[in-house]
Amino acid sequence: MPFPLPHFIEVWVWKNQFLREYADFTFIAEAVARDLARQNIRYAEIFCSPPDFVRHGLETQRLIEAISAGLVQVKETEIAIVVDLVRDFGPKQAATTLAEVYETREYGVVGVGIGGSEQREPPAQFKQVFHTARTMGFHTSAHAGEAAGAHSIWGAINALQVERIDHGTRAEEDEHLVEYLAAQCVPIEMCPLSNLPTGVVARIEDHPVRRYFERGLVVTINTDDPTMFGSSLAEEYALLEQQLGFSRDDIRTLILQGIQAAWLPDERKQELTNVFAHDPHWL
Repeated sequence: MPFPLPHFIEVWVWKNQFLREYADFTFIAEAVARDLARQNIRYAEIFCSPPDFVRHGLETQRLIEAISAGLVQVKETEIAIVVDLVRDFGPKQAATTLAEVYETREYGVVGVGIGGSEQREPPAQFKQVFHTARTMGFHTSAHAGEAAGAHSIWGAINALQVERIDHGTRAEEDEHLVEYLAAQCVPIEMCPLSNLPTGVVARIEDHPVRRYFERGLVVTINTDDPTMFGSSLAEEYALLEQQLGFSRDDIRTLILQGIQAAWLPDERKQELTNVFAHDPHWL
């Protein structure tokens, strides 16, 4: 069923009004972690969006503490938190959220990003916020090239100096940008199953993930609000194999690229690489 991106954001905001207690976030976080464990996901970096709930009277620090309390209940999957500063509330609120997030590093927050209405809120206005985030030691990413075109990705790269691009689906609107992403090995976090219902691609066969992979971009495969879109990471990989011509070796490469793009210490990346590269199930 079509779920155009502006409408998706409206539904996202609507459902947030029903989450009013910190215990709600602990409950949901544990459920998310258990679902990841059922898929045999060993490590994940998941987004949360405190500004969406602060306006309902909840505090950023206590929200992140509550989320962490749920995540740590599941030992099978290691999970880090990335905080969405939510571009819709503007740079002033983003700066406030960042300052609050800085106090929560002990709860597994490793980075910040900006989601929301990309088509209305360009990256450049958040330049100072992202500079501050880097000085605080946070990793950075930005939703770009989903609701807006290649110019949005350039803005995330040039103004925000992000380490990763979330989505990047429309990068191929600018050939120079595709060449740059490949040459600079900028990780692209792609979510094919959500791009179809939001109308970012008209048909799954049109999705650029295969073209990007063949051109040497650092493509990683991820889920975008999986409960709302009814998807899972396992289904994302199945889609690649069944409809987009990815082999099992290709999928192993994507997984290994995901490990290298993760915000983990080098020794932990190497440990995960060894585990996945030599897993007997590949045979």
